[in-house]
Amino acid sequence: MGSNGQVELTVVGSGPNGLAAAVICARAGVSVRVVEAQPTAGGGARTLPDPEFSGVSHDICSAVHPLALASPFFAAFDLRARGVTLEVPEVSYGNPLPGRRAAIGYLDIDRTCAELEDGEPWRRLLGPLAADCDGVVGLLLGDKRSIPPSIPAALRVAPRLLAQGTPAWGTLLGEDARALFTGVAAHTISRMPSLVASGAGLMLSTLAHAVGWPIPVGGSQAIPDALIADLRAHGGELVVGEEVSTPPSGVVLYDTAPTALLDIYGDRLPSRYARTLRRYRYGPGVAKVDFVLSGEIPWRDKRLASTPTLHMGGDRATMALAEKDIAEGRHAQWPMVLASLPHLADPGRIDAAGRRPLWTYAHVPAGSTVDMAETITGVFERFAPGFRDLVVGVRSVPAARLADHNANLVGGDIGVGGNNMFSALTGPALRWNPWATPIPRTYLCSSATPPGGGVHGMAGYYAARTVLRREFGIREMPPLAP
Repeated sequence: MGSNGQVELTVVGSGPNGLAAAVICARAGVSVRVVEAQPTAGGGARTLPDPEFSGVSHDICSAVHPLALASPFFAAFDLRARGVTLEVPEVSYGNPLPGRRAAIGYLDIDRTCAELEDGEPWRRLLGPLAADCDGVVGLLLGDKRSIPPSIPAALRVAPRLLAQGTPAWGTLLGEDARALFTGVAAHTISRMPSLVASGAGLMLSTLAHAVGWPIPVGGSQAIPDALIADLRAHGGELVVGEEVSTPPSGVVLYDTAPTALLDIYGDRLPSRYARTLRRYRYGPGVAKVDFVLSGEIPWRDKRLASTPTLHMGGDRATMALAEKDIAEGRHAQWPMVLASLPHLADPGRIDAAGRRPLWTYAHVPAGSTVDMAETITGVFERFAPGFRDLVVGVRSVPAARLADHNANLVGGDIGVGGNNMFSALTGPALRWNPWATPIPRTYLCSSATPPGGGVHGMAGYYAARTVLRREFGIREMPPLAP
């Protein structure tokens, strides 16, 4: 505690970035309090029981965690050493295709290439990156202000980024390979091709072959729980169910949407910064639909029965058209649908009656009020006739209501406005240090700041580094190992 009995640092929001920053600062000897408006902590990595079938739990935002093993922050924090079990399936992701076999991305790149129509371009694109996974992740999750940690990785990534991020994105041959990469790139919820989508596609596809796409046993909540345990072990506090409406005393770090500062600070904001925040734009949204199923999905392509993560947007042209439609404010005829069946890696997610969760969301225009449950059901029926008969529960949340359980998701934008090249480099305002604000002792660490969206903790890491140096004179980052 400070000399006046107040904590020295308040972190507003308990998502992975906020908790990462809190852990780092607490380990550095700063007194820290995390304040969360929701009744449970974890932000975009929470797991909650189904309201009807208590033995079934749903990951209400993120479900699969490619960066849980590979991000520099989590690699140093070492989730596994802290009791978090991360199951890595043999199949990283799959992309059902109309009228033909699905495209499957295996942990084994050789197996992936062998099943594609023309696997060699896939190997040339991703093989060298998977062999230097740490360098690639260090580059793409870097602070965008320092010399890349691996110059060879930068030289490998740059031409591939351009090849897949511009209208000349034809280096992959075969509709199956093109769809396989595009489904991964679509995680950014942005027009395609684009550099930001290409960067995400390269990083996540690289991870698929280098470390896999892990699923936390028991649900995503295991990740914030491990962070919270470490925070408390180093004297930090967590307060839930308390909304911050006025500026806390001391140094404050916001794991929030940038526009939240408009309400909290009001006319105390510098006028130029206030104008910038008012102009801040959020991207398209997602409509979340959690299903409870009574059994296994009857896939036409039987290989999908062992695929925990699914990109169900069709072929490349269909996905690109859908992303264009939603960016222009229209619902796509066939929207991009992402899905996860965590029980395939974690059988404990099946209850005593055989019920299991199916995690899905569909890309929709910002602020959409449309219930997408029937649309998503129709997409599953296309590839697994009889799917509808397995559904015993549907928990649907339109994009316009996602902010009810996570205020950061304005209009359903799970990237908090950060999934574009400008924000990925600059944050919400054009500042050399995007984690700082012009408000004294006030900082940002949400996905709206570099390096952008994803459960990687790196925005929190960079914000904590700034806070420790500027506010507490601490230049050495504390060790994170257990």
